[in-house]
Amino acid sequence: MAPSLTQIAVVIVLVVLLFGRGKISSIMGDIAKGIKSFKKGMSSDVTDESEPKNISEDNQDSNNKE
Repeated sequence: MAPSLTQIAVVIVLVVLLFGRGKISSIMGDIAKGIKSFKKGMSSDVTDESEPKNISEDNQDSNNKE
């Protein structure tokens, strides 16, 4: 039982009447900003750690200094 074209059109009209065009466009703009900031955050996390650290080597160095 897939929704027909008429049912989809009625739902769209109701959503536009309830929320208004301005509110829907501002919500979509906020979603787009969130996606862009998420992608920017994911790409910057990858480049921050260029050289992985080995914790066991750091501990041995500090033990040898004492």
